[in-house]
Amino acid sequence: MSATPDTATAPTGSAVAAFHEPARALPLDRTAEVIVCGGGPAGIAAALAAARSGARTRLFEWHGSLGGVWTSGLLTWIFDFDQPGLCRELARRLDQCSVRAVVRPSMFTYHPEDMRRLLEDLCESAGVQTLLHTRAVAAYREGRRLTTVVTESASGRQAWQAPVFIDCTGDGDLGAAAGCGWEFGRGDAEGTCQPMTLNALVVVKDAAALADCISFYRGRDLHRPAVANFQREIQRAGCETSYGHPTLFQARDNLLTFMINHEYGVRPFDAAQVSAASIRARAEVHRVAAALRGLGGRWEGFQVAATAEQIGVRDGRRLHGLYTVVRDDLVAGMRHPDAVARVTFPVDIHAATLEKNRTETISHGNLRTQPYDIPLRALIARDVDGLLMAGRCISGDFIAHASYRVTGNAVAMGEAAGATAALAARQGRLPQEVPWDEVASALRNLGRAG
Repeated sequence: MSATPDTATAPTGSAVAAFHEPARALPLDRTAEVIVCGGGPAGIAAALAAARSGARTRLFEWHGSLGGVWTSGLLTWIFDFDQPGLCRELARRLDQCSVRAVVRPSMFTYHPEDMRRLLEDLCESAGVQTLLHTRAVAAYREGRRLTTVVTESASGRQAWQAPVFIDCTGDGDLGAAAGCGWEFGRGDAEGTCQPMTLNALVVVKDAAALADCISFYRGRDLHRPAVANFQREIQRAGCETSYGHPTLFQARDNLLTFMINHEYGVRPFDAAQVSAASIRARAEVHRVAAALRGLGGRWEGFQVAATAEQIGVRDGRRLHGLYTVVRDDLVAGMRHPDAVARVTFPVDIHAATLEKNRTETISHGNLRTQPYDIPLRALIARDVDGLLMAGRCISGDFIAHASYRVTGNAVAMGEAAGATAALAARQGRLPQEVPWDEVASALRNLGRAG
């Protein structure tokens, strides 16, 4: 069957030739009550909460393991984690295996492989039907109601239906495919956004010999002095990093996390841009590591053990919800009756360009923020029925997103979305029709404070 010549618009805005794919019947699965797209921190929490609340739950993750930025992204560092429910359960389970280095209740480091195994064990025990190497690539509605997602994997192209869906893709991929409105970055003509970072794991001969360069080494609450010391050593090796606050964290023993790069102005929904950024970042990681190794002495044997398979994205789509978390919420310390997370992390805006990075690597927006609530309404899609979201892609403005985007908050949001989705699916309601007192009761049953 031949295609009619046509043009389309690529993500970069350029006109390209188009091929009209012939329609075909896809295998269809209707067994799930809740479908979660994205198996990162928010998606894990959403799937566990939905399954533990009694809903038949499917979880799609396009990498080869669960955990997202925690595992595929080699983050090894957690912020704003002093939240009730799954956050505390994860901390307790990591402590049982003696794999967590605690700085304070909201902050700790961990080994990504231990996190990977724990998350998969939890999902299997809860009965979550997990499909790895599987990505949602299309979404279909009947009227306003999202009814079907299409995935691609080694099994080919498949269709899945459920009463309720949760977008935990980070970049709002499902919501955008379903027709949700969204914002990105500062919303200006230049597409100003926060940079990406590719993390790596490095092996050293003796971490103790590098203690003055390792942030929060052995649980010490020291970061800025360590960054300054590490930066001087990088400069002594003849290098300048694209990230103005190069950082080492201790994952375990002589295995460290190496965070030294920024990739500026990259749109996470443009595959060509993300690919080029990943390749540049990996080259920088190896170049700087080789230079440090060349110093000899305590840097002798400094080796890259692994680079992340997923570059770390700070800015993605922010889907339109029934409520939008905005800058003024942070300043006022806004409270909501349907609060699903209490955010304490400050505004954290990484420089948008290399030039800005050299003078102000991280800005706090010139704001004095207070702890504030994220309401459930910010997790319910405005333009599409039957869709919730959790994690970076919830409804918020650029400034608020720069605060709530860290993973402790993503877990709290995911739990609330999962509990709400289970109630909605089992009662035949839309998420916005579920009374808050029922959601609060479900969260209490999951170990969350009401």
